[in-house]
Amino acid sequence: MFGRIWYFVMVPMVYLAFVWCVLGIAFKTMQVLRAPRLPRTLRIFPESKSPDDRPIGGWAAAVWDTFAMPTLWRFNPTLWFFLVVFHIGIVILIISHLDLLPQVNIVSASSPHMIGNGTVGAAVTVALLYLLFRRFRGTVREVSVLSDYLLLFLLLCTVVSGDIISWGNSWSDEGFVMTKQDLGKYLESLITFSFTDPRKFLSGSHYPVIGFHVLCANLFLMVLPFSKLVHTCFALPMNKLRRG
Repeated sequence: MFGRIWYFVMVPMVYLAFVWCVLGIAFKTMQVLRAPRLPRTLRIFPESKSPDDRPIGGWAAAVWDTFAMPTLWRFNPTLWFFLVVFHIGIVILIISHLDLLPQVNIVSASSPHMIGNGTVGAAVTVALLYLLFRRFRGTVREVSVLSDYLLLFLLLCTVVSGDIISWGNSWSDEGFVMTKQDLGKYLESLITFSFTDPRKFLSGSHYPVIGFHVLCANLFLMVLPFSKLVHTCFALPMNKLRRG
């Protein structure tokens, strides 16, 4: 019975989660596009001298505002630092997962380790802990809703279980052994829609840990479109509109 449950989590549920996430984001996007325009308001403050309001437009300025977050740097450098660590870490982790595929090989194909040997996941874990605990105090707690905590918790569980997988091959030579080659075969089977039982590639005591990692990632994708974090999909377009 548990074998069937893990199979559903690690194969069909992955596809369902991705489809649900894409359709959810598309639905939210349509809601935003169809929403009535907000009425213009009169300017009641003097012209700002902020560097962010300088008359520089175009996609370059919008990309800079979206990813460098200069305004946040001036008002809350600590939050800016952890957000930068989080975003850079997530990008590297995505590349690391793509590196699992035999066709990519950013790290040597014979290496059992992923990019960073677990340090990237540890940095993202620390950043997520800061982002989660800051919501339990001050004005941030007052504007936080259940989905904020749920999404951060699911993401934290995903990253921590990924840390365990990444570090697992250094625990012992006999027991908790994981290699990127085995995980690469599983990822390749998903991309090729072969619907192969993951136990064919991922046998041993680490299998439930990988299943829990995939389960948390699936739940995160399913909750994402209906949380406030979906604003990330509109960050670049909004900055482009603001910059002109």
